[in-house]
Amino acid sequence: MSDDDDVILVKKPKTLYYGSLEEQEKARLAALAAAVKEGVEDGDAKELGDIQISNEYMELEEEMSRDKKALLEEFERRRKARQLNVSTDDDEVRRSLRQLGESVCLFGEGPAERRVRLRDLLSYLGEDAINKKLEEEEARIERDRGREGTWYHEGPPELRESRLWIARYSLPRAKERLMKAREELKLSGSIRAAAKQESQRRASAMTIYCSQIGDARPISFCRFSNDSQMLITSSWSGLIKVWSVPDCKLLQTLTGHTCNVSSAVFHPDAAVPHHFTRMIDKESDQQNSMDIGEEVSRSVTMASSSYDGNVHLWNFASDKPMASLEGHSPSRVARVEFHPSGRFLAATVFDHSWRLWDLETATEVLHQEGHAKPVYSVAFQGDGSLAATGGMDAFGRVWDLRTGRCVMFLEGHLGAVLGATWSPAGHHLATAAADHQAKIWDLRRRACLYTIPSHTHLISDIRYQRSHGHFLLTSSYDKTAKLWSNPAWHPLKTLSGHDNKVMSVDISLDNKYIATSSYDRTFKLWAPDLV
Repeated sequence: MSDDDDVILVKKPKTLYYGSLEEQEKARLAALAAAVKEGVEDGDAKELGDIQISNEYMELEEEMSRDKKALLEEFERRRKARQLNVSTDDDEVRRSLRQLGESVCLFGEGPAERRVRLRDLLSYLGEDAINKKLEEEEARIERDRGREGTWYHEGPPELRESRLWIARYSLPRAKERLMKAREELKLSGSIRAAAKQESQRRASAMTIYCSQIGDARPISFCRFSNDSQMLITSSWSGLIKVWSVPDCKLLQTLTGHTCNVSSAVFHPDAAVPHHFTRMIDKESDQQNSMDIGEEVSRSVTMASSSYDGNVHLWNFASDKPMASLEGHSPSRVARVEFHPSGRFLAATVFDHSWRLWDLETATEVLHQEGHAKPVYSVAFQGDGSLAATGGMDAFGRVWDLRTGRCVMFLEGHLGAVLGATWSPAGHHLATAAADHQAKIWDLRRRACLYTIPSHTHLISDIRYQRSHGHFLLTSSYDKTAKLWSNPAWHPLKTLSGHDNKVMSVDISLDNKYIATSSYDRTFKLWAPDLV
């Protein structure tokens, strides 16, 4: 018997329904809506069906138009990208990416891919995006420089009087300087060129004229007097000495400092007194001492500064300081410099400021900040209207003493600015720095004209020829001093002879001698050896 015999087949009866289903469907939907409204989810409701009801809807036309717009923009961007001119020089492409603030190189990226990436960036940002970035960066630097670079403080009432006095003093001198320059321009070019060539020829013929042991410790500074007959030197032993020129005879020893003396300078009107003249002529010291009180002026003739913050004023009548300018301690005073009028004295201090003193009243009329690090060097323009300062922050500043404003910011050195000097023309300024370079600045263009890679070590001092500015003198820790022609800035002469670093140099006003002082405790006079 087969298995098919055990299966009982039941025939499903046919059921006929009469009437319309519309009424039943309406009832079902009404019951479902009531259940959703009341939040009732019973078994009967589930049997009615699983219908999702939502009020959210999507505008198909809006979405389609948005996608179409994005697609058209992408086509337009690609069309512009194909028209952009991007350099094939990989170095220039790298610079452009860096200016845009993008990565210079991605992993596995070659020059071609880098160029394509730059083109895509420019298609998004615009073809002039690089120029805009540069303009924004320059504007930011200028804005930060103006906000953070210069500091102004309210000064005492004497400051206004001093500024007015300096203005009245400097304007006639500026007028005289311009008249002199116009008179020189009336000369033929051949005459002016011949005078310059002769001056540079004498400079290139400089040789050692005199060498003198100046002290038991390094000689830190040296300067000529304006009459070119005296030389003042300062030493780390605390002594300041006055020497005759060119005999190098010791005329006076000034004792008053108790530590390293950083600088010593003559007053602009300082001249050889009669008792010094007799000393040079080998007359007796007794007779000299008897006549000192009658013949020597009691006014200030010298000034000096030291590491302990003391600034002393001296005259030829005594070896002790006649006065001291207090207020710098405990900060070190690096340099002092007389104003061309002789009434004011500037001092650079390691508290990030420089001071201006009125010697007639012995008061500090200006306490000027503006450098981020200690101020080291200072120099006055010949007219007396401008002052240049150099700091350990590698920046220099030019100050208008008549208004107090910083009229030029000297940016470009990579090391401390250790020296500054003005040309006799009044619009050129030279600075020396620890980056082994000297820079020439033009105040009219407000820019650096030339950079002289002068030495192989830091430049300790720099001086223009004071009469005409035909050459420039620099000294360095590479044991040499060098002369440079103006305006080509070719080397004229290298003054070699010191056994250690040269710490200071100067040129006499009559252009006959050059003085150098050194760490080897000697100073030397150089003169042209002309046949």
